[in-house]
Amino acid sequence: MNVSLVWPMLLYLAAVFVIGYFSSKHMGKAPRFLQEYFLGGRELGGFMLAMTLTATYGSASSFLGGPGTAYTLGLGWVLLAMSQLVTGYFTLAVLGKKFAIMSRKIGAVTLVDFLQARYRSKGVVLWSSFAILLFLFSAMAAQWVGGGRLIQSFTGIPYEAALFIFAVTVLGYVAVGGFRAVAITDAIQGVIMVAGTVVLLIATVVVGGGVEPIMEKLAAENPRLITPFGADGSLTPLYVSSFWILVGVGVVGLPQVAVRAMSYKDSRAMHRAMVIGTFVIGAIMLGMHLIGVFARAVVPGVEVGDTVMPVLALKVLPAWLAGIFLAAPMAAIMSTVDSLLLLISSTLIKDVYLNYIRPEADARTVKILSVTVTAVIGVLVFLTAIKPPELLIWLNLYAFGGLEAAFIWPIVLGLYWKKGNDCGAMISIIVGMASYLVFGRIWENPLGMHGVVLPVILSLLGYVIGSWLTSHRDRERQREIIVRFWGVR
Repeated sequence: MNVSLVWPMLLYLAAVFVIGYFSSKHMGKAPRFLQEYFLGGRELGGFMLAMTLTATYGSASSFLGGPGTAYTLGLGWVLLAMSQLVTGYFTLAVLGKKFAIMSRKIGAVTLVDFLQARYRSKGVVLWSSFAILLFLFSAMAAQWVGGGRLIQSFTGIPYEAALFIFAVTVLGYVAVGGFRAVAITDAIQGVIMVAGTVVLLIATVVVGGGVEPIMEKLAAENPRLITPFGADGSLTPLYVSSFWILVGVGVVGLPQVAVRAMSYKDSRAMHRAMVIGTFVIGAIMLGMHLIGVFARAVVPGVEVGDTVMPVLALKVLPAWLAGIFLAAPMAAIMSTVDSLLLLISSTLIKDVYLNYIRPEADARTVKILSVTVTAVIGVLVFLTAIKPPELLIWLNLYAFGGLEAAFIWPIVLGLYWKKGNDCGAMISIIVGMASYLVFGRIWENPLGMHGVVLPVILSLLGYVIGSWLTSHRDRERQREIIVRFWGVR
């Protein structure tokens, strides 16, 4: 084990525990535990919001799987990855003030809280909770595998031991510190991610002899590596364009991203976050994926794509600096995992337990259950991740697509279309989720597009047609919902 490589990460993990400890002190004094534990008291400023949004969205696939795929396919994957540039801006622009105002008005702490208040339907709550548990569990398993592999790559310890270290660290500060600890560490992690990306990109270009020699090596190996179509020609214009739905505009439907739009303190913070977040996401996505392509010329012959970044960092950076840099992907993975952990535990406690099992539960019981459920979920994911898949990015993107197909229209049309109702929302969730699962088995890339496109279209049709066909039903109840949400009759 290279001590110079390991000590920066140990210091980083120690700092994370300290943040969780002090956040738990603040949480103990908060008058409303649920608001504090799951949303940080809705007090995020612009910088903090931008960083927590970026760090939550950036994950193992962004720092390990994405660059690894760029290593394999070339510059075409960089073009595809840049569809993520609009993530923060579009999310806050679409949800923005209206989502924050509505969530405060109805006291929503989770996405399912919002759906319950908007549609007043047990079916919508249960189906949406099921979708969150199904897809987020698989997404989180991918992140834990990434964390374990990363620690293994620069310590040399067995994968299972590395995974255990990662699990204990994340569970420790999330279970104790809640959303505030997550937001603070996300801000630190966002800075580390940007700085690490810049440093590694510069070092890679220097070791490679400059951009022009690197491009010449790539062209000599395979001319398609420097075209928009990928090394194997698989990145067609239609396929690349479809990713604007999956990782661009469709992220509005991701519960872990949408809930961030509930947590900022004022409109000024939101506007600042839109600018800062767009810059940070753009810098990270462009930098990391370019590094993945350049790495093919600097460290040829890497067989496992997920290990490209650690291998490259160890080659082009001094050991101590590589250790600091490797905190960047670790930061991305940890911030995504902590957000998913909180989202799943809030779904089980706030949306299911308090709504349908024991509504009269006292604050102490809720606090104990929230921390316990978070820990239990972490243990289950740890057991799932012991036998890792070969590639992380496709598992992560698969989970993204399922969540978007289920939630994008109940969220967006629930905010902006007064005639949308519970039947439309429930049909949209079921049709989107079911069609995505079915197409994934029998029609992986329908019509040459990513598999999320048709389910999103079918989900939209299900919402509109379902709401229209049942618009005559229970008009008085619909009027009450409209008055509560929009303040008009």
